[in-house]
Amino acid sequence: MQLRYNYRVYPDADQRHALAHAFGCARVVFNDGLRARQQARESGLPYVSDAELSKRVITAAKKTPGRAWLGDVSAVVLQQALADLNTAYRNFFASLSGKRKSRKIASPRFRSRKDNRQAIRFTKNARFAVTAGGKLRLPKIGDVPVRWSRDLPSEPSSVTVVKDAAGRYFASFVVETTDEPLSEVADEVGIDLGLTHFAVTSDGKKIDNPRFLRRAAKKLRKAQKALSRKEKGSANRKKARMKVARAHAKVTDTRRNWAHRLSTRIIRDNQAVYVEDLAVSGLGRTKLAKSVHDAGWSQFVAMLEYKAARYGRTFAKIDRWFPSSKLCSACETIATSMPLNVRSWICRCGAAHDRDVNAAINVLAEGRRIVAAGRKPAAETPREAETLNARGGDVRPPLAVADADEGGTHRSAACRGVEGIPGLQAGEDVNCRADALRYTYRSAPSGTPRSSGTR
Repeated sequence: MQLRYNYRVYPDADQRHALAHAFGCARVVFNDGLRARQQARESGLPYVSDAELSKRVITAAKKTPGRAWLGDVSAVVLQQALADLNTAYRNFFASLSGKRKSRKIASPRFRSRKDNRQAIRFTKNARFAVTAGGKLRLPKIGDVPVRWSRDLPSEPSSVTVVKDAAGRYFASFVVETTDEPLSEVADEVGIDLGLTHFAVTSDGKKIDNPRFLRRAAKKLRKAQKALSRKEKGSANRKKARMKVARAHAKVTDTRRNWAHRLSTRIIRDNQAVYVEDLAVSGLGRTKLAKSVHDAGWSQFVAMLEYKAARYGRTFAKIDRWFPSSKLCSACETIATSMPLNVRSWICRCGAAHDRDVNAAINVLAEGRRIVAAGRKPAAETPREAETLNARGGDVRPPLAVADADEGGTHRSAACRGVEGIPGLQAGEDVNCRADALRYTYRSAPSGTPRSSGTR
């Protein structure tokens, strides 16, 4: 498995200047390549290939007075900038064609020198190295001091130098890990994520929500007010902006460190881990958006997933429409409704439930069923989603064809106007499918009113 190992680096003044120049050169090459392809498309010309684009915006550009300074940085940095552009276009085309099943991706956009994050990448062709003294040697930049928090497990294949919004520099190494699976344990756990408690496990443990952003709100508000009072373009405003960025970076780092510790402990203590597939993007548009983003569910679940694969544990996501909160874990009866203000409830069978603990128990049971069936946890078809929700039971009555003399019901809006179809003969059936519901319309003999089919 390939992983990234991040370390803080401390370049001196000359090295920071060289890195800024490299950031600018990579940004210019990316924008020139994007502009060339956009102009070709507007002119009706064929798509500019990767090789032709490299010759035009790097090789030929270095020979022009306006781009001669591109030769001051490593050629690998420029090639990797074009590689990022090519990857962005491939993802965009795959999204348009439907090959990419995730959320739709927009076309590549121009990079700005005002972006909070700047990055360049060096591959093995650039001949970067870690010196005997523990410094990172980068071509045309120099030996940069690194704070090594841990050893690299293997020789890195590439390194990305990143400058974040707080002005900090990081080196991100891509390495191949050879971690062996952990010793097997008997425990399995289902996890219900929430806001009152960050996580509730199927064994009844409740993990408090740390609310890092809420705890730092007073300090952030003070720093933001100081920033708003500074004159735009002034040196004091730049200092105030860095102070705000550092405060936000501290919150982000603290949340990430906490999630790493919790996810590592859960993976170490359990052989199988099951969680719900939450729609965080949808919840982020509600009135709970700030609390949802502060919780960092997606980051935590991603850590659980890759650590489970790394250490030989079982991991599965439960479908987001699975009624974990409304389902009684004792008799498997689904309650008609379960408002958010209901934190405990009693089933008709007499079982008393804590809402979150009951949900975690149901997540564990559903995860075991999915793994035992050898089926993907996410429903791939509407029918499969209904099967997951109803525990395999039929949720719709079978379809039937209406008789000619049967009284009709209201027709679907998508099927209106069927009576006006030219050439419709008496006794013919016209089937219309709308929203997965079938309606059959049978024309009556001439001289009598037509009757519509039933749902």
